[in-house]
Amino acid sequence: MPTRRRTVLLAASLVTVLAAGPLAAPAFAAPDRSAARQVDALDTEALSAALGGLPDADATAALVRVGGADGTWRGSAGVHDLPSGTAADPRARFRAGSTTKVVTAAAVLRLAAEHRIDLDTPVQHYLPGVFGRQYRPIAVRQLLNHTSGIPAGDGLGDSFEEVYAHRFDTLTPQRVVASAAAKEPEFRPGERQHYLNINYTVLGLLIEKVTGRPYASEAGRLVLAPAGMRDTSFPGTDPRILGPHNRGYQAVKEADGTTRFVDVTEWNQADRFAAGDMISTTADLERLLTSLFRGRIVPEPQLREMFTLPAGIEGATYSAGLQRFAYAGEVYWLKSGGRYGYNALIAGTRDLGRTLVYSVNSTDAKGEGMNPVAQRIAMAALG
Repeated sequence: MPTRRRTVLLAASLVTVLAAGPLAAPAFAAPDRSAARQVDALDTEALSAALGGLPDADATAALVRVGGADGTWRGSAGVHDLPSGTAADPRARFRAGSTTKVVTAAAVLRLAAEHRIDLDTPVQHYLPGVFGRQYRPIAVRQLLNHTSGIPAGDGLGDSFEEVYAHRFDTLTPQRVVASAAAKEPEFRPGERQHYLNINYTVLGLLIEKVTGRPYASEAGRLVLAPAGMRDTSFPGTDPRILGPHNRGYQAVKEADGTTRFVDVTEWNQADRFAAGDMISTTADLERLLTSLFRGRIVPEPQLREMFTLPAGIEGATYSAGLQRFAYAGEVYWLKSGGRYGYNALIAGTRDLGRTLVYSVNSTDAKGEGMNPVAQRIAMAALG
């Protein structure tokens, strides 16, 4: 589901859960006793309780890292796979979904700092012939903050059953962009904000055009390497998650009312490209968050783009690669992601006073509501 709606649901869910009183689930994870400091302001009991009872109908595993001025906490729960019941690997790799957009935005901003991309120049200048005459000039900045007006590209189906049947097929990003460009614009560039993958698919092609190198190579050079993200990769057409990982499942309702859990771990994510095909770990995503916010990846003034909402657009919450979320007197900058079998999130205050990274092996990762396990984790970490 769109990140904006998921974040609105997060806010509503947190308020509802907090009003209902404390959680009472048994603890399945413990604080990291080797951490430099632990203070009472970080509710480690609530965090442990948030992971209680896994696996359950909503998630088969969860990995969590909380950090900041109040201390650190690490937790994991659930299973590596349902048939064996082996404990989940806390170092597991997973599909990070749209958190990929943070890397893509950072790469574009690095190229802007190197004067290889001008954020105010129309993308049509860099990618001539991609968009027809029905499209007005679209500034690179408008791709970054989802105000381009480009409609969604075509996929391999609408329902889980349709896309699952094509999970090993390759849909190239070029075909996705061509299908979007063949449609009429949704609105004039800069008039509205509509979060869509297509903006970052185009940005991935832009990175390749101006550098002459594959997106994965440039994302690695510009972002992964300076952040120290050694266990992060972009699989392209390879459907596997290489290295240690916990299996992902989708719950499917049968005609007799029972639920079947379908293994969705192997899946060709080529069409997600620079918008969502990244594989990572919670440790690497935490490195991305802290390195980025500390200015170690994107220099000023380009970094300000990541903490600036587009002016004059009512209800805008997206910046370049991130989303602004105000809760309990704090402002968090976050990005969530979801691919079948996996939900992920990175979030932090601008000063890194509190950070949260999680991976939840959700059994309905593309569903309309927020995953209940992810909700409990967010409430415990941010509340």
